[in-house]
Amino acid sequence: MSTSLKEKALRIWRIVKRAFIFLLLFQFFYILLLKWVDPPFTLTQLGSLVSGNGLRRDYVDMKEISPYARLAFIAAEDQLFPDHNGFDWKSIQKAIAYNKKKPNRIKGASTISQQVAKNVFLWQGRSWFRKALEVYFTFMIELLWGKQRIMEMYLNVSEMGPGLFGIEIAARHYFNKPALKLTRREAAMIAACMPNPKKYTVKPLSKYVASRYPWVMKQMSHLQNDPDIQRLLQ
Repeated sequence: MSTSLKEKALRIWRIVKRAFIFLLLFQFFYILLLKWVDPPFTLTQLGSLVSGNGLRRDYVDMKEISPYARLAFIAAEDQLFPDHNGFDWKSIQKAIAYNKKKPNRIKGASTISQQVAKNVFLWQGRSWFRKALEVYFTFMIELLWGKQRIMEMYLNVSEMGPGLFGIEIAARHYFNKPALKLTRREAAMIAACMPNPKKYTVKPLSKYVASRYPWVMKQMSHLQNDPDIQRLLQ
């Protein structure tokens, strides 16, 4: 290789190295910043806007969210949320075994923490590259944010209907009230739509939500006295 080619290769390497270091530092400080600041936008929100579903959101603090809403989403989506480190390994193993048997019917096993990592930092999809990034961001938010902030973020950025992001907008859209005033039944109905909030609607009430929300309410009753869950409801 000539001297000029070596110099060009060295310059390119330096640029790549500096860019990598910049991105590494930027993402770390962005994760840390979001411990206290709500994200200005997410890729999922932008995707909803571009696709024509619109974008309605209203971030609120945890104290402005009904404890019933927190309990309902834990009951519906991740009952081990207070106890795991971001990953429910038993559910993951079951999902892998299920997907091998029925490859045309994919079953997920994402925890609330994983859903937050995906919804805040990444895009929707099932590629191995995106999944690897999800693992990284899940680890980081568990390390830097803690369960209270993860739960608060989940309830603010999750899509709970076509173009409806967060529990505050969902409560006002479906029940004409703020998230703080949601009843046990109303919170369970919103949580019941989460596998696919575009398909399983709260208003009009879909058959899936109508059949699932009583189960969610039953699970809420089983979980509500657990000390670890009680700490998340305070």
